[in-house]
Amino acid sequence: MWGGFFAVIPLVTVHFVDGLGWAAASVGLVLGLRQLTQQGLTVFGGAWADRIGAKPLILAGCLIRTLGFIWMGFAGNLPVLLAASILAGIGGGLFDAPKNAAITTVTAPEHRARMFSLTSISGNLGMVTGPLIGAWLIGVGFRTAAVAAGSVYLLACAVLALTLPHIRPERAASGLAGLRAAALDRRFRRFTLVLVGYFLLSTQLNVAVTLKAVSLAGPGATGPLYGLSAGLAVVLQYPLLRFVERRVRTRVALVAAVLTVGLSLGLMGLAATFGQLLACVALYSLGTMLVYPTQQTLTARLAPPGLTGSYFGFSAISLGLGGAVGNLVGGVLIDLGARLGVPLLPWLTLMGVGVLTALGLRWALKEVPTREQVERAQA
Repeated sequence: MWGGFFAVIPLVTVHFVDGLGWAAASVGLVLGLRQLTQQGLTVFGGAWADRIGAKPLILAGCLIRTLGFIWMGFAGNLPVLLAASILAGIGGGLFDAPKNAAITTVTAPEHRARMFSLTSISGNLGMVTGPLIGAWLIGVGFRTAAVAAGSVYLLACAVLALTLPHIRPERAASGLAGLRAAALDRRFRRFTLVLVGYFLLSTQLNVAVTLKAVSLAGPGATGPLYGLSAGLAVVLQYPLLRFVERRVRTRVALVAAVLTVGLSLGLMGLAATFGQLLACVALYSLGTMLVYPTQQTLTARLAPPGLTGSYFGFSAISLGLGGAVGNLVGGVLIDLGARLGVPLLPWLTLMGVGVLTALGLRWALKEVPTREQVERAQA
């Protein structure tokens, strides 16, 4: 699914801007609306999973994204492309939070961090292979690439229909009661809001870090940059998580990982060569590859029985807000630093955000029980 996504989404800009001569702003609007649609619907997708179970929503999401991606291939004007992109976003919003809820349901608590790590590795493999497949498919036409990417979700739908158990909630949450419970949960609300700071930092690989890489090594620097980040995650994420979870509590691991991300961004401001920047990116990647599985594990731990989907849906707010602010702030800080003649300004600011976020997580998670305490309470 990740491979199919990254096979076609980068090609939207290539095909419609470079190939057909559309305005870059119009294609930016298309991609922005897709993300906004998906992130907005994810919040409610989790709540619906608590009512009817995760499987129907995951299957429906796969089918809708199939239609959205294929429709993109036949888009000849902006309104059609917008509609197809929004449809693809609706599909993603339907399966995103339910996917995490399904993983939580079918996985024993002691294995969840590793399972979330494996799904993250799958995503990184898709990020590496998807653009390569897309670059090959664009040679035979964007329409072919879009149909191929949509077909991946159709195949995923068939596989999941046969293999994923349909576990109905024992006590179906009524309406948006699950989301309301997540919003009123003081510990979880703090956790979600503080994580906005981390997701602001995580978007900088696409913004500030990419701009720094291009300034040091030219446009061709993006390939090694993304290849290193995704490649390290594929190779190291699972063994690193196994090493850390045997020695460090999940809460401590998350705080340390976010602090590592912030410090690595600060060091990037001192990088004078592309090689030095890549070394900082490696440190950055070590932090990010620990954040996802630990964050998901803590979300599953904090969610009451029967409300897992709602909690995962509510947690999408941190990604939506952090990603939106991060894309804006990264560029603004780079421009401001250049205008003031203080090139370190964006990097020191981002490092400060990382330190404050780590301290905020330490405060937000101080009342969160350990896995052992949860298991004893359930017993």
